[in-house]
Amino acid sequence: MLNVVNFKDSFLIFIQNKGTVFVLLMRFYAVFCASLPCRSSMGRMSTLPAWLLRPPFDYDTGHTCMNIRKYTALLFLLLLSSLCHGQSFQFAFVSDTHVGNPTAQEDLEHTIADINANPNLEFVVITGDITEFGSDEELKQAKQLFDTLKKPWYILPGNHDSNWSESGGNSFRTVFGAETFAFTHKGYLFAGTSSGPNMRMGPGQIPRENVVWLDSVLSHMPDPGMPVIYLNHYPQDSSLNNWYDVVDILKKRNTQLILHGHGHNNREYRYDGIPAVMGRSNLRAKEEIGGYNIVTFNSGIANFAVRTPGIETKSVWLQVPLTKHDFAHDTATYHRPSFAVNKLYPNVKLVWEYQDDSDVGAGTASYKNLVIATNTTGLIYALDQKTGKRKWAYRTKGKIYSTPAVANGYVVVGSSDNSIYCLSAKTGKLVWEYKAQKPVLGSPLVEQGVVYIGASDGHFRALNIKSGQLLWDFDQVSSFVVTKPLLYQGKVYFGSWGNEFYALDAKTGELAWKWSNGSSNRMFSPAACYPVAANGRIFIVAPDRYMTALDANTGTVVWREQLKEGRVRESMGISNDGKLVYVKTMDGQVYGVSTADNTLQVDWKSALQLPYELAPSAIVEQDKVVYVPSHSGMISAVDRQSGEVLWKYKSSNSLMNPAMPLGKNKVIVSTMDGKIACLEFKPEQR
Repeated sequence: MLNVVNFKDSFLIFIQNKGTVFVLLMRFYAVFCASLPCRSSMGRMSTLPAWLLRPPFDYDTGHTCMNIRKYTALLFLLLLSSLCHGQSFQFAFVSDTHVGNPTAQEDLEHTIADINANPNLEFVVITGDITEFGSDEELKQAKQLFDTLKKPWYILPGNHDSNWSESGGNSFRTVFGAETFAFTHKGYLFAGTSSGPNMRMGPGQIPRENVVWLDSVLSHMPDPGMPVIYLNHYPQDSSLNNWYDVVDILKKRNTQLILHGHGHNNREYRYDGIPAVMGRSNLRAKEEIGGYNIVTFNSGIANFAVRTPGIETKSVWLQVPLTKHDFAHDTATYHRPSFAVNKLYPNVKLVWEYQDDSDVGAGTASYKNLVIATNTTGLIYALDQKTGKRKWAYRTKGKIYSTPAVANGYVVVGSSDNSIYCLSAKTGKLVWEYKAQKPVLGSPLVEQGVVYIGASDGHFRALNIKSGQLLWDFDQVSSFVVTKPLLYQGKVYFGSWGNEFYALDAKTGELAWKWSNGSSNRMFSPAACYPVAANGRIFIVAPDRYMTALDANTGTVVWREQLKEGRVRESMGISNDGKLVYVKTMDGQVYGVSTADNTLQVDWKSALQLPYELAPSAIVEQDKVVYVPSHSGMISAVDRQSGEVLWKYKSSNSLMNPAMPLGKNKVIVSTMDGKIACLEFKPEQR
């Protein structure tokens, strides 16, 4: 006799391969019909192929036709019930809402009302670029809109929410509760992570702490075989600097589908053998109304159909099989970043490397035998210069994108928890804390015992480094500050994300002058570059591809031009002799622009040729070596005189922060994925 319990156990194994479900159903139906007393039923089934008539399990043919019919009917119902459980459901897939865009609010209101009116939709996922500029106001507005959803909803930030965030990404977590999510629904695990670039222009990046979190979630699943649906804002390819870290984790589990946005179009992809779908933007674009995708999981198939709110659900535009992939035996070769460059330059070597569990979003500083660093879990810490071992740590309550400054035995750094911290450089103990009204993302400059630093509250402050006492406060900054200021000829210079550049009296904080590029697009602001000065002029570059020379005393434009040889953006520096302003182009070249000429005059060109390049990190020269960081984790050393490449070293594939030379033959480099490395090179082989 057929054992029903044994059958159900066997069925649960079979059901893992959803491609057999239809066959199993048909076989049981065939067996059921064959067991009927009327032989004509068998005659009607005789046209079915033999493989379909073959029963998948053994049973005792000696029992009566009634028993066979009874048990077969029971088994058929069990199979059908198990199939339906966890297999069929619908959800809304919304992406790229861009609250702050002129039509965004109305488009999102239409979508939310439409979702609420649809009883078949069981939950909603929103895959990034929730806002246009990541401002606190836009985030709060988006939250108010999404709070009108009457169904469970799960949300992730995208690059527009993090790259220009006045809170350093803290407000997204505060407003929405988290920047990751994981939940199960009818037999599926849905897991999502955030993606940058975070506070620095460059390719996208999944924060290191999110990668660690995802690995932990998938490693501790009660059922390792549960199907996984992964969500992110970005395509999981080289659009992200660290896509392979995430894909490799996903391939350790039963990942069946990836959902993402970013491209504003509906499109099917495949990443390292994992099926993926890009969802359209909720914005209307050239249409009269926006839209989103309705996703239906049914019988091992994910169906995608565009929904125009209040009007129609269009025909299914894509069907993706939800199947278990044998990643372990996949023999295909997939793209990975190459570190072969490290073998080409034997005159540079790795002394030590420190791997943080979160992003390192700023440069480093040094104090005696210590390297001072920060991370995006709010930690300020010191590493031994010789070994890379951590010596002390102090935790703030927010992400840090502020490069620390060291002077007189003190470490000063800003945090997105609204505070400026001063610690003992030797011990890491708190000396003082100054509270701003909003996050402090700017990097401090310390000169003659005074800390100069900008924040996101419209203020730029000067503080006493020993006591933290406020010396003066300029409260007329448009938007927020992320740069390191410049002190030159008695004035402090800095830009903001409000399209303005300021010169303040260093002693009083009074406004000497301010300059605007005239653009209405704040993304063109001269905010991320570290300004430099020489010959009575201030030099800046910006995302509008212009380089500008301003009179240091009056703010008058000396010249403002676009480089004919390439497209400047945000990365610049100055030569030790003050004769050249180094600029890195988006085309991967490095030029030296004259600081004395009355037009943009290129006096020097490096032989370095990088690929497409976005990193805004400052260029530094020391001992006639020019250090050029890239957005793909590589540092290049260039000879100041000849422009020849001395050496290159690739420490990771993520955006590199400003390098910190140590003496004549060592340099500290750090990358956004949490790596800090000490490199040593032989000067005599230059």
